[in-house]
Amino acid sequence: MSRRGRAATEASEAAAAERPRVRLELPASHPHTGRPVDGVALLTLDRPEVLNALDSETMRQLVETLERLDVDDATRCTVLTGAGDKAFAAGADIREMADATPVSLTIANSFARWERIRRIRKPIVAAVRGYALGGGCELAMACDTIVAAEDAVFGQPEIRIGVIPGAGGTQRLTRALGKAKAMELILTGRNLPAREAEAHGLVAKTVAREETLAAALELAGTIASMPPLAVMAAKEAVNRAYDLPLEAGLEFERRNFFLLFASEDQKEGMAAFVAKRAPEWKGR
Repeated sequence: MSRRGRAATEASEAAAAERPRVRLELPASHPHTGRPVDGVALLTLDRPEVLNALDSETMRQLVETLERLDVDDATRCTVLTGAGDKAFAAGADIREMADATPVSLTIANSFARWERIRRIRKPIVAAVRGYALGGGCELAMACDTIVAAEDAVFGQPEIRIGVIPGAGGTQRLTRALGKAKAMELILTGRNLPAREAEAHGLVAKTVAREETLAAALELAGTIASMPPLAVMAAKEAVNRAYDLPLEAGLEFERRNFFLLFASEDQKEGMAAFVAKRAPEWKGR
């Protein structure tokens, strides 16, 4: 490469490093109509030059933005997607991890950010186009539901570089697909096409590539139109189904059901149903 070419490449990389790695649009705009989707935030992983690889700075920006949205009354649901036309997120940034040691990984404690995503109370919809591999697959699974393009590809290929999934892949993929299928994918590194992922329950809906973001925003808009306290309670109860025995899960569900009868939204929802009118949710 010529000196001028190297300088141009370095300048391009410097510009990419300086721009925000996660873009926020609130409220999100529908990609076909341009109209705002009330109560919905759109987060875009914006590193298309590296297939939206999830380095530590990208994860820091993502988690901090999600936490801000979680306490913002203007946001009731979030859609997460990736920039460009090739990937949602093609995994962790291997260059950043290649020289890591057990000690450096322990000190950095970067995996704690994934636990912070799990504690987000408001629903997150993943809109996946192209590759969602390694950390990208784990990030999609950390969301509450997935809308996938027909060309989306999921997978945990870490075995091919001498490690295993480290941000939830062995746990969430097994819960989503069952032991046998998860074992096959994790032990071989085989990719899972969108249609197969939908058939096994990993993906909620598969749509044409050009409709992916629109479909995810429409789903998020429907969720955002529901009573906010009930939505958060429902999300928490469903997630507890992963962690609790059936009896304890039923008790947790029933307790949340009872607690919602202390909310104004419960009174409004039932009064509106009886009066055959649209409810007006207050979020309290």
